[in-house]
Amino acid sequence: MAKHTTYIMSENARAQAEFYVQALGGEILSIMTHGQLPGAKEELKDKVVNLALIAGGVHFLMSDSVFEPVVRGNAINLSLEFETESEAREAFDKLAIGGKVKCPLEPAFWGALFGQIEDKYGVMWMITTAGPTA
Repeated sequence: MAKHTTYIMSENARAQAEFYVQALGGEILSIMTHGQLPGAKEELKDKVVNLALIAGGVHFLMSDSVFEPVVRGNAINLSLEFETESEAREAFDKLAIGGKVKCPLEPAFWGALFGQIEDKYGVMWMITTAGPTA
């Protein structure tokens, strides 16, 4: 059995994590920088090696990408399902700040609300509510 954890490579992990905590609620649990590692290069001392956060009740890990540039892509979407419409709308609206709404949050054919956003950091989010039970 595996445990899934979303690990996000970032150009600025601290700022991106703070944005997600603000948009979804939660907290940054820990931050380790390159400066805390033995033999760290001076130019990397403030860069994040590992950052743990809870946002929207979900555990995420993040790191500054220092060995290769971050490339925006569309292959991965982070999907968050909320119990209520108000929670979904609040998260959707906050994640959309500075980003692009790909699909507005509205009723979907399966009976739930669904919307899709590319946030200002290039991360794709699917926001939904629980659909009707069978």
